[in-house]
Amino acid sequence: MSELLEIENLDVDFLTRRGNIHAAKSVSLQVAAGEVLGLVGESGAGKSTIGNAVIDLLESPGQITAGSIRFKGDELRGKTEDQMRRIRGDQIGMIFQDPQTSLNPLLRIGEQLIETIRKTKGIGQSEAEKSAEELLESVGITEARARLRSYPHQFSGGMRQRVVIALALAGDPDLIIADEPTTALDVSVQAQILDLIRGLCKSRNLGVIIVTHDIGVIANIADRVAVMYSGNIVETGDVRQILGNPQHEYTKSLIAAVPRPDKRLHRFNSVDYIDGSGDAADTLNRIDINTHWLGQQSQLQQTPATFNKDAPAIEVRDLCLAFKLQGAILKRNRRMLQAVDRVSFSIAQGESFGLVGESGSGKSTVARLIAGLHKPDSGSVEIVGQSVLGDQKDPRIKAARLNLQMIFQDPYSSLNGRLRVLDIVAEPIRFYKQSDNEKHTRRLVHDLLEHVGLGKDAALRYPHEFSGGQRQRISIARALASRPRILICDEPTSALDVSIQAQILNLLKDLQDELGLTLLFISHDLPVIRQMCDRVAVMRNGSICEIANAEALFTNPQHEYSRHLLELMPRMDVIGAAL
Repeated sequence: MSELLEIENLDVDFLTRRGNIHAAKSVSLQVAAGEVLGLVGESGAGKSTIGNAVIDLLESPGQITAGSIRFKGDELRGKTEDQMRRIRGDQIGMIFQDPQTSLNPLLRIGEQLIETIRKTKGIGQSEAEKSAEELLESVGITEARARLRSYPHQFSGGMRQRVVIALALAGDPDLIIADEPTTALDVSVQAQILDLIRGLCKSRNLGVIIVTHDIGVIANIADRVAVMYSGNIVETGDVRQILGNPQHEYTKSLIAAVPRPDKRLHRFNSVDYIDGSGDAADTLNRIDINTHWLGQQSQLQQTPATFNKDAPAIEVRDLCLAFKLQGAILKRNRRMLQAVDRVSFSIAQGESFGLVGESGSGKSTVARLIAGLHKPDSGSVEIVGQSVLGDQKDPRIKAARLNLQMIFQDPYSSLNGRLRVLDIVAEPIRFYKQSDNEKHTRRLVHDLLEHVGLGKDAALRYPHEFSGGQRQRISIARALASRPRILICDEPTSALDVSIQAQILNLLKDLQDELGLTLLFISHDLPVIRQMCDRVAVMRNGSICEIANAEALFTNPQHEYSRHLLELMPRMDVIGAAL
């Protein structure tokens, strides 16, 4: 194999008013043609910075201050913007972490794909349309011809990520930098995408850098692994050697934090090597529950009629919703997608209930129906005994909905980029008048930020100054700010590395125990579902296949599709020695 990309002694600095942040320090990496290099580490370690530096997409005030980047023997540092624009997409493809912000919401998927294909390949419209359809099919999107006419918001998070991968492949590049390419994908589609990338790597002699916090992805696809911590490469080597017999203490701690797929544990292992981390529930400053959560009760919590302690927290009956794929004057000519088909389940107060299934199976749509973000075609939704599908101005419905908050899958688009973190987290506290004064509000915000592992200094910064995982922690802090009784968690840790994932999930467990929180937990990460949930519902094509106790489902699944999903879980053989 020949060296395709060579990075030597690379330094990347961010010059800010608060000082110089060293995002990458003397980083040296090599990627050969036909090789997959895994770049792994905690959120904020500098992984994405390396990828952005290679294609000259560092956000201001970031800059390369030292080192060399050679692609096919040609030095990339010092090239003009026009020269780099010709290299990006055509020779180096990039799969970004956030699919929502990578796609133009005003253009149909087909328009975006066809434009990219025509610019990089120089072919005609009809040939580009055919190529776009083939690309969508290759990344696992069914009814590709019809979906070319869809807009990004009409896709689930996982399906949007598949579109982004198709865009990266459109120019037939020699090197692909994949920044968390399977973050939003369920296990079945993740396996397809990893097989696709691996197959392209071998068949076209393609070089690939996989930037990820998912050790399972590294174990399944990478030839070599580079482990990053605080801007430094601490260990590099063959994937089996690094994951099976790591030498650096940070690598050992990182691998030990991988959620177990084979048995349920009371708590998630923390990454003890990280300075100041440990277990979030034990070492981070605790919210004074009596004073801040239960002591300052909202009007809703003081009104027994609006919270029936004997009623299920959530009860869904025969819920249905169809999305229109193609409009027509005559109803028989319309193309419809049945996103949710007669879904029924009940969640007891204080219970953790999991929803799993493929991307596009309807999991997130069910959550949005419960949260009131979509209106169902038929069926009913009750929150603590109160139907919430009537007139939204009804005070009883408004009071019932105050019990519920949602943590969204996409941390960037769910945050207001014009507000500082202090105001983002404080907004529900101020809106519901849940603090005595502004000083009290700031104290609550600081406590919440400490809880989710950011520290109170994060309050003065803006969302764009954080990594993807750190932005998700801000979203979780905001959801907790209004002291809800029910949390809908839609892939809440999909953007988090294993170290922060362990802290956040342990935090949710502790808050649930102390406050009696009810969790509706949606995830494609089956090991996390096993650790977090009391019962699990398996969804496919908008319907529920099976509902069972978590341990019963993982040890003895009854439905064929449930067994199929469990067979796709990451295996422990490569990393077994470390765990």
